Amino acid sequence: MNTDAFWGSIINFADYGELLPLVTTSLVAAAVLGLVGGLIGVFVMMRDLAFAVHGIAELSFAGASFALLIGVNVIAGSLVGSVLAAVVLGLMGVRARDRNSTIGVLMPFGLGLGILFLSLYQGRSANKFGLLTGQIVAVEAVQLQWLLVVAVVVLAGLAVLWRPLVFASADPDMAAARGLPVGVLSVAFMVLLGLSVALSIQVVGALLVLSLLITPAAAALRVTSTPWLVAVLSVVFGVTAAVGGILLALGGTIPISPYVTTISFLIYLVCRVTGAVRERRGGHARAGRSPELEPDDAVAVS
Repeated sequence: MNTDAFWGSIINFADYGELLPLVTTSLVAAAVLGLVGGLIGVFVMMRDLAFAVHGIAELSFAGASFALLIGVNVIAGSLVGSVLAAVVLGLMGVRARDRNSTIGVLMPFGLGLGILFLSLYQGRSANKFGLLTGQIVAVEAVQLQWLLVVAVVVLAGLAVLWRPLVFASADPDMAAARGLPVGVLSVAFMVLLGLSVALSIQVVGALLVLSLLITPAAAALRVTSTPWLVAVLSVVFGVTAAVGGILLALGGTIPISPYVTTISFLIYLVCRVTGAVRERRGGHARAGRSPELEPDDAVAVS
């Protein structure tokens, strides 16, 4: 096997300058998705909804596949599937055990429906593959308009719900005792999450949507616990993974999703190592204190 030919088929930046203008709309869409995914991911981590993202993605995939089959807007079909799944989970999944069991039922059902619709579709095979793993030049001008409109809706919803949602996510019992409509907030957030999942599928596909909605926020939480800084870092990581994945995929024949997921994983790995080193140094610093300076001892003496 010719090694140079093999790597040349995977990574080839010879025509990069000519290809770059072809993905302008995709780059804009990726930046928007990184912003939306980074912000929504903070609450996904706070509310322990990583499994829910995967479940919603399967129903979104089914909706997009059905739209592709009948020849209507794929984003619209994806949105319908996502929002339907999100509302069901928001209404039924009050407790973690109930939510996870519901997701476990919805996931294979949605995946099975999606595969059925794709098997009946007689069009281009690239369209089928793109719903699962993403496409580099999948976003056209009309689709970008859809993405921007839905992204604005999600961002506006987060702006309105941010403070009460943070409270309800951190301590739902206390929030309910203070009179916050925790149930309504849960359903509203799930709808915003469903919209975000539908948007992310257009770039990374249904199978790897976690790389935009989970990994950036998880990485940010490894290096800081300051709420606003977590949100900022999550957005930066999400945009870097989405845009960087497209820029790398443009120079090869591999689909975009492996690049996006690899960048996301590397960011998480660096943040995890950084967080571990900081914790170890902090532990050594506390261990190195003289006994009379320990807070507990000072209280005891007084």
